[in-house]
This record gives sequence, C-alpha cells and structure tokens, in this order.
Amino acid sequence: MVVAKKIVLVRQCQGFPKESDFELVEEELPPLKENEYLAEAVYLSVDPYMRGYMPRVKPNTTMYGTQVAKIVESRSLKFPVGQYVLGPFGWRTHTVVPENGPTYVGMETYLLPDFQGLPISLALGVLGMPGNTALFGLLELCQPKAGETVVVSGAAGAVGSHAGQIAKIKGCIVIGIAGSDEKGKWLTEELGFDYFINYKTQNVEEELRKAAPQGVDCYYDNVGGEITTTVLNQMNAFGRVALSGSISSYNSIGPFKVTTPNLTIVLQQLKLEGFIVTRWNHRWMEGIQQNLQWIQQGKLKYRETVTEGFENIFKAFTDMLEGVNVGKAIVKV
Repeated sequence: MVVAKKIVLVRQCQGFPKESDFELVEEELPPLKENEYLAEAVYLSVDPYMRGYMPRVKPNTTMYGTQVAKIVESRSLKFPVGQYVLGPFGWRTHTVVPENGPTYVGMETYLLPDFQGLPISLALGVLGMPGNTALFGLLELCQPKAGETVVVSGAAGAVGSHAGQIAKIKGCIVIGIAGSDEKGKWLTEELGFDYFINYKTQNVEEELRKAAPQGVDCYYDNVGGEITTTVLNQMNAFGRVALSGSISSYNSIGPFKVTTPNLTIVLQQLKLEGFIVTRWNHRWMEGIQQNLQWIQQGKLKYRETVTEGFENIFKAFTDMLEGVNVGKAIVKV
C-alpha cells in the first residue's frame, strides 16, 4: 500500500495566496491496473502561470503543476521501472498514471530524453516548458533579426532569462527589466544582456529611452501592466510583441485596469500575439534538443532556485510570485 501526500486547494485565493487556502492531505493509492505505473515525485515545478490558472481549479482538488518523477512500479511496457517521466501530476508525492496520460492545459506526459549528463531537474526549466516557451515565443512570434533591439520583462525568471539569451544568440541588443540590482548583475555580467532596468528603483520610461534611443523592435512580455504600456510606447514601426504572461495582474482582486496605447499600436503598426506554448507540442523535442545544444556550446546558461522538502512547496510558490527566485524555481522532494 502506497500513501501519497498531496496539496489541495480548499478555497479560491482572494488576492495573494495564503497558506490557509491550501491543505496537506494523505491519500491511499489503489493497486496498479494493467497499463498503469506508479510515479514518485523527485522535483516539482512552481511557475507564474499556476496563479493565473488557479480560478479554474475546483475547491478540494489537487493543486496542479508539473513534476519530474521516477517510475518505481509499472504494469506498462512503455513506462518501465527506473525511468524518469515529466508529467502534469500536480502537487503530490506519488501518482498512479495511465500510460496514455494525463494531460493538463495541453501539457503532456513523456519519458525524459537523454540530457547527456545534465541534471534531470532541467526538465522543469531550460530543457522543458519554460525553455520551449522562451524559444518558440521569441523565435516564432517576435522573429528577431541581428542588430534589432529586444526588451524582456520578468527578465530574471526562468522564461525571461532564457528568452534574452536566445536574442543575444541571434545577434540582438537585449534590455532586461527585473526587480533587483542583484538580478541585473546576473543578467548583464553572466548572461550577456546589454542593459538592465530595475523597475522598482528606476523610471522605466526614462531608462528605456537611454538604453534604446533608436526605439524597440521586439518585446517579450512576461508581466503586462504599465511596464508593457511603457515599452509599447517606445516601439518602432512594425515591432513585434510576444505576450507570454501577465504576472502583474495574477493576484488582482476584481478588474485589472491598465492604460492600453491603442494609438501607438495602430500608428506604429505593431503586432501583438498572446500564446500558450503547447501550440508547439508537435515540436516539443525539437525545442529541447536546440536548447540542449546551446547549453553544450556554452551559449545558454541557467540558474535554479531550489527549495528542499515537499511540505515547503507553498513557500516556494509564493516566493516565486514575489520574485525571490533567480532563474527557475523548483522543489526537491
């Protein structure tokens, strides 16, 4: 008999999540049926999108999310014991999984490919959903060209730091916007960003004009809100915008109000496109292999902020929402 621990959402959050919105419970798992396997969580992911999707979670159900898990028992030939799997199993320690699933908001379950000696935790970051979000969102939607100026908001997070580095690989001038000078030092000194703007202590509009006197060609947006309005107002004609997230509004109560520069969008003929990375599920492994190659070539760097212990996942989640993490935030079970 296997007893799983899981975190359930007992009520919808009003504003910023509170620990009382969640509850740790135990669940006795049934014996495996044919074509099922038992997955034991090794690493769990905490991501900004989770807060945006929380209103879709029914009360008293397991909080969703992806994890890297080890197959410890199996009645499936496709998922043998000892292999590692990436799956949207949620905030839980053990899961009985059918070999044809599950999926959640388009995220699929799959055996980890060969990372050639790199940590398996990267399947939750640079070699997983955040990495593909950065790669496909930037290259397919923004289509940056060498010499163009690219701005990335939420630049020190898993997606933003990755997107900015890809822009540098493509020969662009890259400006990162984040919330601390420590993050800015990492972006410019280690990752190769050309400029950094601290939105908490600097005037973003003024600093952006200094960093991009010729205007902005591409904007990879992870935050939304007034920062996005500021960037849009300084974009060049035919600029391209990839709308990847809206961190600034996830914890809002009631309608989130922001100034939309419609006239700038029209006159500058800007192209704005929101996206969910699962539209490229058919190219998922292609994205992973490209990011793996860039890491091996020394062109792509990463950082993980690791929280120890399943019971600390709520703290890891809220720290991530407050921007405490640098790079990818994960929980080691």
